Amino acid sequence: MLRRKIDRYLDEWKRKERRLPIIVKGARQVGKSTSVRVFAERNYRSFVEINFVLQPAFTTIFENGYDVDEILKQISLRNPAFRFEPYHTLIFFDELQKCPDCATSLKSFALDGRYDVVCSGSLMGISYREIESVSVGFKEDFDMHSMDFEEFLWALGYDERLTDDLLFHAIQQKPFTNGEMQTLMSIFHDYMVVGGMPAVVSDFTANRNFGNTLRLQRQLLRDYEEDITKYAEGLDKGKILQAFRHIPVFLAKENKKFQISKIAHGARNREYVGVVDWLGEAGIVNVCYLLQSVELPLKGNYQPNNFKLYFHDTGLLIASLDDEAQDDLRLNQNYGTYKGAIYENVVAEMLRKQNYGLFFFRNEKSTVEMDFFVRDTSSLIPVEVKATDNATPSLNRLIESDSYPDISYGIKLCNKNVGFNGKIYTLPYFLTFLLRRFLREK
Repeated sequence: MLRRKIDRYLDEWKRKERRLPIIVKGARQVGKSTSVRVFAERNYRSFVEINFVLQPAFTTIFENGYDVDEILKQISLRNPAFRFEPYHTLIFFDELQKCPDCATSLKSFALDGRYDVVCSGSLMGISYREIESVSVGFKEDFDMHSMDFEEFLWALGYDERLTDDLLFHAIQQKPFTNGEMQTLMSIFHDYMVVGGMPAVVSDFTANRNFGNTLRLQRQLLRDYEEDITKYAEGLDKGKILQAFRHIPVFLAKENKKFQISKIAHGARNREYVGVVDWLGEAGIVNVCYLLQSVELPLKGNYQPNNFKLYFHDTGLLIASLDDEAQDDLRLNQNYGTYKGAIYENVVAEMLRKQNYGLFFFRNEKSTVEMDFFVRDTSSLIPVEVKATDNATPSLNRLIESDSYPDISYGIKLCNKNVGFNGKIYTLPYFLTFLLRRFLREK
Protein backbone atom coordinates (compact mmCIF):
# COMPACT_ATOMS: atom_id res chain seq x y z
CA MET A 1 0.00 0.00 0.00
CA LEU A 2 1.15 3.53 -0.71
CA ARG A 3 1.97 5.56 2.36
CA ARG A 4 0.11 8.89 2.46
CA LYS A 5 0.26 11.98 4.66
CA ILE A 6 -3.40 11.58 5.53
CA ASP A 7 -2.37 8.43 7.44
CA ARG A 8 -0.67 10.53 10.12
CA TYR A 9 -3.59 12.95 10.27
CA LEU A 10 -6.10 10.14 10.80
CA ASP A 11 -3.93 8.48 13.45
CA GLU A 12 -3.72 11.78 15.36
CA TRP A 13 -7.48 12.24 15.02
CA LYS A 14 -8.06 8.75 16.45
CA ARG A 15 -6.05 9.67 19.56
CA LYS A 16 -8.29 12.65 20.35
CA GLU A 17 -10.72 12.20 23.20
CA ARG A 18 -13.48 14.00 21.27
CA ARG A 19 -13.47 13.24 17.57
CA LEU A 20 -15.62 15.32 15.26
CA PRO A 21 -16.64 13.72 11.95
CA ILE A 22 -14.18 14.33 9.13
CA ILE A 23 -14.90 15.31 5.54
CA VAL A 24 -11.99 14.34 3.28
CA LYS A 25 -12.10 16.61 0.23
CA GLY A 26 -10.14 16.17 -2.95
CA ALA A 27 -10.18 15.66 -6.67
CA ARG A 28 -11.24 12.39 -8.25
CA GLN A 29 -9.00 9.36 -7.61
CA VAL A 30 -6.38 11.00 -5.39
CA GLY A 31 -6.65 8.10 -2.91
CA LYS A 32 -9.29 9.28 -0.44
CA SER A 33 -11.32 6.08 -0.10
CA THR A 34 -8.31 3.76 -0.06
CA SER A 35 -6.67 5.74 2.73
CA VAL A 36 -9.82 5.58 4.87
CA ARG A 37 -10.13 1.83 4.36
CA VAL A 38 -6.51 1.22 5.35
CA PHE A 39 -6.96 3.39 8.45
CA ALA A 40 -10.12 1.49 9.44
CA GLU A 41 -8.43 -1.87 9.05
CA ARG A 42 -5.68 -0.80 11.44
CA ASN A 43 -7.84 0.78 14.12
CA TYR A 44 -11.41 -0.59 14.34
CA ARG A 45 -13.15 -3.84 15.13
CA SER A 46 -16.08 -2.89 12.90
CA PHE A 47 -16.08 -0.92 9.65
CA VAL A 48 -19.23 0.22 7.88
CA GLU A 49 -18.69 1.60 4.38
CA ILE A 50 -21.54 3.14 2.42
CA ASN A 51 -21.02 4.39 -1.13
CA PHE A 52 -23.91 6.59 -2.19
CA VAL A 53 -23.05 6.17 -5.88
CA LEU A 54 -22.74 2.39 -5.94
CA GLN A 55 -25.46 1.85 -3.29
CA PRO A 56 -28.17 4.43 -4.07
CA ALA A 57 -30.63 2.72 -1.72
CA PHE A 58 -28.72 4.26 1.18
CA THR A 59 -29.43 7.83 0.04
CA THR A 60 -32.82 7.56 1.78
CA ILE A 61 -31.55 6.56 5.24
CA PHE A 62 -32.08 10.11 6.55
CA GLU A 63 -35.76 10.41 5.57
CA ASN A 64 -36.94 9.79 9.13
CA GLY A 65 -34.61 12.38 10.62
CA TYR A 66 -31.07 12.57 11.91
CA ASP A 67 -31.24 10.73 15.23
CA VAL A 68 -28.21 8.42 15.30
CA ASP A 69 -30.15 5.32 16.37
CA GLU A 70 -32.74 5.92 13.64
CA ILE A 71 -29.98 6.28 11.03
CA LEU A 72 -28.35 3.03 12.18
CA LYS A 73 -31.75 1.33 12.06
CA GLN A 74 -32.23 2.46 8.45
CA ILE A 75 -28.73 1.32 7.49
CA SER A 76 -29.29 -2.11 9.08
CA LEU A 77 -32.62 -2.44 7.28
CA ARG A 78 -30.79 -2.14 3.96
CA ASN A 79 -27.85 -4.31 4.99
CA PRO A 80 -28.32 -6.47 8.12
CA ALA A 81 -24.72 -7.68 7.90
CA PHE A 82 -23.40 -4.35 9.19
CA ARG A 83 -22.38 -4.38 12.86
CA PHE A 84 -22.36 -1.23 15.01
CA GLU A 85 -20.18 -1.69 18.08
CA PRO A 86 -20.17 1.53 20.13
CA TYR A 87 -16.71 3.18 20.42
CA HIS A 88 -15.16 0.54 18.13
CA THR A 89 -16.88 1.29 14.80
CA LEU A 90 -15.91 3.58 11.95
CA ILE A 91 -18.72 4.61 9.62
CA PHE A 92 -17.49 5.73 6.21
CA PHE A 93 -19.91 7.65 4.01
CA ASP A 94 -18.30 7.75 0.56
CA GLU A 95 -19.37 9.79 -2.50
CA LEU A 96 -20.96 12.42 -0.29
CA GLN A 97 -21.87 14.51 -3.32
CA LYS A 98 -24.68 12.07 -4.14
CA CYS A 99 -26.32 12.51 -0.72
CA PRO A 100 -25.92 16.04 0.70
CA ASP A 101 -28.40 15.17 3.47
CA CYS A 102 -25.64 13.07 4.98
CA ALA A 103 -23.81 16.28 5.95
CA THR A 104 -26.74 17.31 8.15
CA SER A 105 -26.34 14.10 10.15
CA LEU A 106 -22.79 14.97 11.19
CA LYS A 107 -23.98 17.18 14.04
CA SER A 108 -25.95 14.25 15.48
CA PHE A 109 -22.97 11.90 15.24
CA ALA A 110 -20.69 14.52 16.81
CA LEU A 111 -23.00 15.07 19.78
CA ASP A 112 -23.71 11.35 20.20
CA GLY A 113 -20.03 10.37 20.27
CA ARG A 114 -20.41 6.59 20.10
CA TYR A 115 -19.34 6.15 16.50
CA ASP A 116 -16.51 7.66 14.48
CA VAL A 117 -17.53 9.05 11.11
CA VAL A 118 -15.51 9.90 8.01
CA CYS A 119 -17.05 11.28 4.83
CA SER A 120 -15.46 11.63 1.44
CA GLY A 121 -16.40 12.70 -2.04
CA SER A 122 -15.24 14.16 -5.29
CA LEU A 123 -15.12 17.94 -5.15
CA MET A 124 -16.64 17.92 -8.63
CA GLY A 125 -19.97 16.94 -7.17
CA ILE A 126 -19.95 18.47 -3.70
CA SER A 127 -21.90 21.67 -3.20
CA TYR A 128 -19.57 22.47 -0.36
CA ARG A 129 -21.13 25.81 0.53
CA GLU A 130 -24.37 23.97 1.24
CA ILE A 131 -22.60 21.30 3.29
CA GLU A 132 -20.67 23.94 5.24
CA SER A 133 -23.89 25.72 6.21
CA VAL A 134 -25.43 22.65 7.85
CA SER A 135 -22.39 21.16 9.57
CA VAL A 136 -20.30 24.12 10.72
CA GLY A 137 -18.75 23.48 14.12
CA PHE A 138 -19.42 19.75 14.02
CA LYS A 139 -16.85 18.49 11.53
CA GLU A 140 -13.21 18.67 10.50
CA ASP A 141 -11.97 19.09 6.93
CA PHE A 142 -8.96 17.51 5.33
CA ASP A 143 -7.90 18.62 1.86
CA MET A 144 -6.30 15.72 0.02
CA HIS A 145 -4.23 16.10 -3.13
CA SER A 146 -2.48 13.72 -5.44
CA MET A 147 0.81 12.50 -4.00
CA ASP A 148 3.43 15.16 -3.37
CA PHE A 149 7.12 14.61 -4.03
CA GLU A 150 7.77 13.36 -0.50
CA GLU A 151 5.02 10.75 -0.82
CA PHE A 152 6.51 9.77 -4.18
CA LEU A 153 9.87 9.26 -2.45
CA TRP A 154 8.15 7.08 0.13
CA ALA A 155 6.65 5.00 -2.68
CA LEU A 156 10.17 4.43 -4.01
CA GLY A 157 11.35 3.18 -0.61
CA TYR A 158 12.88 6.30 0.92
CA ASP A 159 11.91 7.57 4.36
CA GLU A 160 12.11 10.70 6.54
CA ARG A 161 15.88 10.44 6.76
CA LEU A 162 16.15 11.58 3.16
CA THR A 163 13.67 14.43 3.74
CA ASP A 164 15.66 15.59 6.77
CA ASP A 165 18.89 15.45 4.80
CA LEU A 166 17.40 17.47 1.93
CA LEU A 167 16.19 20.11 4.38
CA PHE A 168 19.61 20.20 6.03
CA HIS A 169 21.26 20.89 2.67
CA ALA A 170 18.82 23.72 1.99
CA ILE A 171 19.11 25.40 5.39
CA GLN A 172 22.88 25.03 5.72
CA GLN A 173 23.42 25.85 2.04
CA LYS A 174 25.47 22.70 1.75
CA PRO A 175 25.91 21.79 -1.93
CA PHE A 176 24.94 18.32 -3.10
CA THR A 177 27.61 16.21 -4.75
CA ASN A 178 27.35 15.71 -8.52
CA GLY A 179 26.15 12.16 -7.96
CA GLU A 180 23.48 13.30 -5.49
CA MET A 181 22.26 16.02 -7.86
CA GLN A 182 22.03 13.63 -10.80
CA THR A 183 20.16 11.01 -8.77
CA LEU A 184 17.73 13.43 -7.16
CA MET A 185 16.99 15.28 -10.40
CA SER A 186 16.42 11.97 -12.16
CA ILE A 187 13.88 10.96 -9.50
CA PHE A 188 12.24 14.37 -9.74
CA HIS A 189 11.94 14.10 -13.52
CA ASP A 190 10.28 10.72 -13.04
CA TYR A 191 7.85 12.39 -10.64
CA MET A 192 7.05 15.08 -13.21
CA VAL A 193 6.17 12.50 -15.86
CA VAL A 194 4.40 10.04 -13.56
CA GLY A 195 2.66 12.64 -11.43
CA GLY A 196 1.08 11.81 -8.11
CA MET A 197 -2.15 10.01 -8.96
CA PRO A 198 -1.96 6.86 -6.79
CA ALA A 199 -2.96 4.37 -9.51
CA VAL A 200 -0.27 5.71 -11.82
CA VAL A 201 2.38 5.77 -9.08
CA SER A 202 1.51 2.21 -8.06
CA ASP A 203 1.95 1.01 -11.63
CA PHE A 204 5.23 2.86 -12.01
CA THR A 205 6.74 1.59 -8.76
CA ALA A 206 5.64 -1.98 -9.53
CA ASN A 207 7.15 -2.02 -13.03
CA ARG A 208 9.83 0.69 -12.75
CA ASN A 209 9.02 1.99 -16.23
CA PHE A 210 6.58 4.30 -18.00
CA GLY A 211 5.03 1.55 -20.12
CA ASN A 212 1.50 1.91 -18.77
CA THR A 213 1.51 5.35 -17.18
CA LEU A 214 0.34 7.31 -20.21
CA ARG A 215 -2.65 5.01 -20.77
CA LEU A 216 -3.70 5.37 -17.13
CA GLN A 217 -3.27 9.14 -17.17
CA ARG A 218 -5.26 9.64 -20.34
CA GLN A 219 -8.06 7.53 -18.89
CA LEU A 220 -8.08 9.80 -15.84
CA LEU A 221 -8.41 12.82 -18.12
CA ARG A 222 -11.35 11.16 -19.87
CA ASP A 223 -12.89 10.44 -16.45
CA TYR A 224 -12.54 14.10 -15.50
CA GLU A 225 -14.32 15.17 -18.66
CA GLU A 226 -17.07 12.65 -18.00
CA ASP A 227 -17.50 14.00 -14.47
CA ILE A 228 -17.71 17.56 -15.80
CA THR A 229 -20.68 16.55 -17.93
CA LYS A 230 -22.19 14.75 -14.94
CA TYR A 231 -21.75 17.23 -12.09
CA ALA A 232 -21.47 20.77 -13.52
CA GLU A 233 -24.99 21.76 -12.55
CA GLY A 234 -26.14 25.28 -13.30
CA LEU A 235 -23.27 25.98 -15.71
CA ASP A 236 -22.68 25.40 -19.40
CA LYS A 237 -20.86 22.08 -19.39
CA GLY A 238 -19.54 22.69 -22.89
CA LYS A 239 -17.84 25.88 -21.74
CA ILE A 240 -16.22 24.09 -18.81
CA LEU A 241 -14.91 21.40 -21.15
CA GLN A 242 -13.58 24.06 -23.51
CA ALA A 243 -11.73 25.81 -20.70
CA PHE A 244 -10.32 22.55 -19.34
CA ARG A 245 -9.09 21.40 -22.75
CA HIS A 246 -7.41 24.74 -23.46
CA ILE A 247 -5.14 24.77 -20.40
CA PRO A 248 -2.18 23.20 -22.28
CA VAL A 249 -2.74 25.62 -25.16
CA PHE A 250 -2.24 28.70 -23.01
CA LEU A 251 0.61 27.20 -20.98
CA ALA A 252 2.47 26.75 -24.26
CA LYS A 253 2.42 30.51 -24.83
CA GLU A 254 5.13 32.86 -23.61
CA ASN A 255 3.11 34.61 -20.90
CA LYS A 256 0.87 31.57 -20.13
CA LYS A 257 -2.07 33.84 -19.30
CA PHE A 258 -5.45 32.14 -19.70
CA GLN A 259 -7.60 34.19 -22.10
CA ILE A 260 -11.30 33.45 -22.36
CA SER A 261 -11.56 35.41 -25.62
CA LYS A 262 -9.32 32.90 -27.35
CA ILE A 263 -11.11 29.74 -26.23
CA ALA A 264 -13.67 30.02 -29.00
CA HIS A 265 -14.68 32.52 -31.66
CA GLY A 266 -16.60 35.36 -30.05
CA ALA A 267 -16.14 34.07 -26.48
CA ARG A 268 -16.64 36.72 -23.78
CA ASN A 269 -15.67 36.77 -20.11
CA ARG A 270 -19.27 37.31 -19.02
CA GLU A 271 -20.26 34.07 -20.74
CA TYR A 272 -17.74 32.10 -18.69
CA VAL A 273 -18.59 33.47 -15.25
CA GLY A 274 -18.19 30.65 -12.74
CA VAL A 275 -16.39 28.28 -15.12
CA VAL A 276 -12.90 28.83 -13.75
CA ASP A 277 -14.19 28.92 -10.16
CA TRP A 278 -15.90 25.57 -10.75
CA LEU A 279 -12.72 23.98 -12.12
CA GLY A 280 -10.72 25.33 -9.18
CA GLU A 281 -13.25 24.23 -6.56
CA ALA A 282 -13.42 20.81 -8.22
CA GLY A 283 -9.73 20.44 -7.43
CA ILE A 284 -8.60 19.64 -10.97
CA VAL A 285 -6.88 22.97 -11.70
CA ASN A 286 -4.75 25.37 -9.69
CA VAL A 287 -5.60 29.02 -10.36
CA CYS A 288 -2.78 31.58 -10.17
CA TYR A 289 -3.94 35.22 -9.99
CA LEU A 290 -2.22 38.40 -11.13
CA LEU A 291 -1.25 40.67 -8.23
CA GLN A 292 -2.49 44.24 -8.48
CA SER A 293 0.56 45.48 -6.59
CA VAL A 294 3.67 43.77 -5.27
CA GLU A 295 3.01 44.15 -1.57
CA LEU A 296 1.52 42.41 1.43
CA PRO A 297 -1.07 41.14 2.11
CA LEU A 298 -1.51 38.78 -0.81
CA LYS A 299 -5.15 37.88 -0.28
CA GLY A 300 -7.44 40.54 -1.67
CA ASN A 301 -4.55 42.08 -3.62
CA TYR A 302 -5.18 40.38 -6.95
CA GLN A 303 -7.25 40.66 -10.11
CA PRO A 304 -9.87 37.88 -10.15
CA ASN A 305 -10.28 38.02 -13.93
CA ASN A 306 -6.57 37.85 -14.76
CA PHE A 307 -5.06 34.45 -14.10
CA LYS A 308 -3.13 31.40 -15.23
CA LEU A 309 -4.48 27.86 -14.98
CA TYR A 310 -2.32 24.87 -14.11
CA PHE A 311 -3.20 21.19 -13.89
CA HIS A 312 -3.44 19.98 -10.30
CA ASP A 313 -1.14 17.10 -11.26
CA THR A 314 1.78 17.64 -13.63
CA GLY A 315 1.68 14.07 -14.85
CA LEU A 316 -1.81 14.79 -16.22
CA LEU A 317 -0.54 17.94 -17.94
CA ILE A 318 2.14 15.91 -19.69
CA ALA A 319 -0.42 13.25 -20.60
CA SER A 320 -2.57 15.94 -22.23
CA LEU A 321 0.18 16.91 -24.68
CA ASP A 322 0.34 15.62 -28.25
CA ASP A 323 2.24 12.48 -29.16
CA GLU A 324 5.26 14.37 -30.49
CA ALA A 325 5.67 16.21 -27.20
CA GLN A 326 5.32 12.87 -25.38
CA ASP A 327 8.18 11.43 -27.41
CA ASP A 328 10.33 14.50 -26.82
CA LEU A 329 9.81 14.27 -23.06
CA ARG A 330 10.06 10.54 -22.56
CA LEU A 331 12.75 9.73 -25.13
CA ASN A 332 14.85 12.92 -25.23
CA GLN A 333 14.38 13.92 -21.59
CA ASN A 334 13.63 17.45 -22.81
CA TYR A 335 11.85 18.69 -19.69
CA GLY A 336 12.54 22.33 -20.51
CA THR A 337 10.34 22.16 -23.59
CA TYR A 338 6.94 23.83 -23.79
CA LYS A 339 8.42 27.24 -22.84
CA GLY A 340 9.08 26.14 -19.28
CA ALA A 341 5.42 25.33 -18.62
CA ILE A 342 6.10 21.90 -17.19
CA TYR A 343 8.48 23.17 -14.55
CA GLU A 344 6.11 26.04 -13.81
CA ASN A 345 3.18 23.64 -13.45
CA VAL A 346 5.02 21.33 -11.07
CA VAL A 347 6.13 24.26 -8.91
CA ALA A 348 2.54 25.56 -8.78
CA GLU A 349 1.41 22.07 -7.80
CA MET A 350 4.02 21.75 -5.06
CA LEU A 351 3.17 25.17 -3.64
CA ARG A 352 -0.55 24.35 -3.49
CA LYS A 353 0.21 21.08 -1.73
CA GLN A 354 1.89 23.18 0.96
CA ASN A 355 -1.29 25.27 1.22
CA TYR A 356 0.16 28.33 -0.51
CA GLY A 357 -2.09 30.53 -2.61
CA LEU A 358 -0.83 31.14 -6.15
CA PHE A 359 -0.03 34.66 -7.34
CA PHE A 360 2.11 36.07 -10.13
CA PHE A 361 3.01 39.58 -11.34
CA ARG A 362 3.63 41.31 -14.63
CA ASN A 363 3.74 45.08 -15.01
CA GLU A 364 2.17 46.82 -17.99
CA LYS A 365 5.44 47.10 -19.90
CA SER A 366 6.45 43.50 -19.02
CA THR A 367 9.76 44.80 -17.67
CA VAL A 368 9.11 43.05 -14.36
CA GLU A 369 7.63 39.56 -14.37
CA MET A 370 7.53 37.02 -11.58
CA ASP A 371 6.15 33.49 -11.56
CA PHE A 372 5.01 33.12 -7.94
CA PHE A 373 5.06 34.81 -4.54
CA VAL A 374 5.10 33.34 -1.04
CA ARG A 375 5.81 34.96 2.28
CA ASP A 376 7.50 34.38 5.61
CA THR A 377 6.55 36.11 8.87
CA SER A 378 7.70 39.55 7.71
CA SER A 379 8.63 39.48 4.01
CA LEU A 380 7.07 39.02 0.61
CA ILE A 381 9.21 36.54 -1.34
CA PRO A 382 9.29 36.39 -5.14
CA VAL A 383 9.83 32.89 -6.52
CA GLU A 384 11.25 32.52 -10.02
CA VAL A 385 11.10 29.25 -11.95
CA LYS A 386 13.93 28.88 -14.43
CA ALA A 387 13.75 26.13 -17.04
CA THR A 388 17.20 27.29 -18.22
CA ASP A 389 20.17 28.91 -16.51
CA ASN A 390 19.37 32.40 -17.77
CA ALA A 391 19.83 35.64 -15.85
CA THR A 392 17.14 36.83 -13.41
CA PRO A 393 16.69 40.57 -14.09
CA SER A 394 13.12 40.71 -12.75
CA LEU A 395 14.11 39.01 -9.53
CA ASN A 396 16.99 41.43 -9.07
CA ARG A 397 14.75 44.46 -9.73
CA LEU A 398 12.14 43.33 -7.21
CA ILE A 399 14.79 42.87 -4.51
CA GLU A 400 16.87 45.98 -5.19
CA SER A 401 14.18 48.55 -6.02
CA ASP A 402 12.84 50.85 -3.31
CA SER A 403 9.43 50.47 -4.93
CA TYR A 404 8.96 47.06 -3.27
CA PRO A 405 9.72 47.55 0.44
CA ASP A 406 8.06 44.26 1.47
CA ILE A 407 10.71 42.29 -0.47
CA SER A 408 14.13 41.70 1.06
CA TYR A 409 15.22 38.52 -0.73
CA GLY A 410 14.07 36.07 -3.39
CA ILE A 411 14.15 32.40 -4.39
CA LYS A 412 15.21 30.91 -7.71
CA LEU A 413 14.14 27.36 -8.48
CA CYS A 414 16.17 25.71 -11.22
CA ASN A 415 18.32 22.77 -12.21
CA LYS A 416 21.24 23.99 -10.13
CA ASN A 417 22.78 23.28 -6.76
CA VAL A 418 21.86 25.16 -3.58
CA GLY A 419 23.40 28.57 -3.12
CA PHE A 420 22.92 32.07 -1.70
CA ASN A 421 24.48 35.27 -3.02
CA GLY A 422 23.26 37.54 -0.25
CA LYS A 423 19.87 38.29 -1.83
CA ILE A 424 18.76 35.21 -3.81
CA TYR A 425 18.48 31.64 -2.55
CA THR A 426 19.05 29.17 -5.38
CA LEU A 427 17.33 25.82 -4.83
CA PRO A 428 17.05 22.81 -7.15
CA TYR A 429 13.49 21.98 -8.18
CA PHE A 430 13.32 18.87 -6.04
CA LEU A 431 13.53 20.97 -2.85
CA THR A 432 10.33 22.91 -3.64
CA PHE A 433 8.19 20.56 -1.55
CA LEU A 434 10.18 21.71 1.51
CA LEU A 435 9.82 25.43 0.85
CA ARG A 436 7.48 26.19 3.75
CA ARG A 437 9.70 24.32 6.21
CA PHE A 438 12.78 25.96 4.75
CA LEU A 439 11.36 29.46 5.22
CA ARG A 440 10.25 28.63 8.75
CA GLU A 441 13.50 27.02 9.90
CA LYS A 442 16.26 28.78 7.94
